[in-house]
Amino acid sequence: MSTEFLMALAALEREKGIEKSVLIDAIENALVSAYKKNYGSAQDVRVEVDPMVGDFRVFAKKTVVETVEDDAAEISLPEAQKINIAYEPGDVLEMEVTPGSFGRIAAQTAKQVVVHRLREAERDVVYDKFKEREGEVLSASIHRVDKINILLEIDGAEGVMPLSEGIPGERYNVNDHIKVYVSEVRKTTKGPQIVVSRSHPGLLKRLFEIEVPEIMQNIVHIKSIAREAGSRTKIAVYSEDENVDPVGACVGQKGSRIDRIVAELGNEKIDVIPWSSDPIEYIANSLRPAKVLMVQINEDEKAAKVVVPDYQLSLAIGREGQNARLAAKLTGWKIDIKSQTQIEQTLFNDHKEQEDSEEPFDSEIFFDEEFEDTQAEGSGADNGTDPARPEEDAADTQAEKTDA
Repeated sequence: MSTEFLMALAALEREKGIEKSVLIDAIENALVSAYKKNYGSAQDVRVEVDPMVGDFRVFAKKTVVETVEDDAAEISLPEAQKINIAYEPGDVLEMEVTPGSFGRIAAQTAKQVVVHRLREAERDVVYDKFKEREGEVLSASIHRVDKINILLEIDGAEGVMPLSEGIPGERYNVNDHIKVYVSEVRKTTKGPQIVVSRSHPGLLKRLFEIEVPEIMQNIVHIKSIAREAGSRTKIAVYSEDENVDPVGACVGQKGSRIDRIVAELGNEKIDVIPWSSDPIEYIANSLRPAKVLMVQINEDEKAAKVVVPDYQLSLAIGREGQNARLAAKLTGWKIDIKSQTQIEQTLFNDHKEQEDSEEPFDSEIFFDEEFEDTQAEGSGADNGTDPARPEEDAADTQAEKTDA
């Protein structure tokens, strides 16, 4: 080792933020291993590096004995007393055993240690930087696409997006710029691994926070998200300020805010609905754009029966049950959807069975007081159009006129 080498360590301390004392400590430990490996010694040794001039010395611990049986670990009493006459058998002394040919080995070992520590330090910097950004949305450039993963460049680091975390049907080409959600940052033997996603519900939440100032200002709150990436999403929002319409704030004037989010997600359909602490109203809202006539809930089983107009049944259920499935996921309730005709037929059959049995008919068997209070009033079922789904509501309005 040399003074120039220590100057290099000092420069690394300034540039990479690695303390010189940490590097010297690592070099000393590495030199101990190198000494034992090259000189076949199993003795207890330590290496001391002078941080001022770069010199190093090797010291070994030896036990003072009358008769030496192991030169590597023992020293005779006469030899020990030449060092200090006070030594007695059983004492342990430390003596320098620096070999003359150890300089080249020391230099190579020190270089390897420094390179290794630099690599570790750079990895730690990347890990710490992105660990703090878990749950954020970042811009990324696609670097490579293979059969399993999409490799991206994110702020000078490499990120990986498993194909399963991409949006179904979305095409990814090299050099494309996309927004990704940092779902996890892992430490691996090859360095930090930044795992990102485009199908995670968190991506949608962060995009709304970026586009809607009222959310960032905690005026409007996102209560729940149910997402089937690439197809449809339902998001429930709420405002404690009576003067702020949470749905309108998220949609924006003429849909300007939500349109930008939809475009970023490849035209994924997004239903923005008002959240309510009343589960009956919340469930009715969750089935938008379908209009709901009545809701009956069973709190013990957390299940709900919903009645919709006949012409709204398919819309309430959705293609392959998607609308009902997302509503159940959004609210956390099991939802059973029936048309008005189906319910009337069920009630008629129940009534007839009771008449046949000559038992009095309980008219509140289904339409009880609690159930009747759940008319779509205030749930958005009768207010014309849904600001989040103007096209479908317009179609529903036309259908009503046709029926009329």
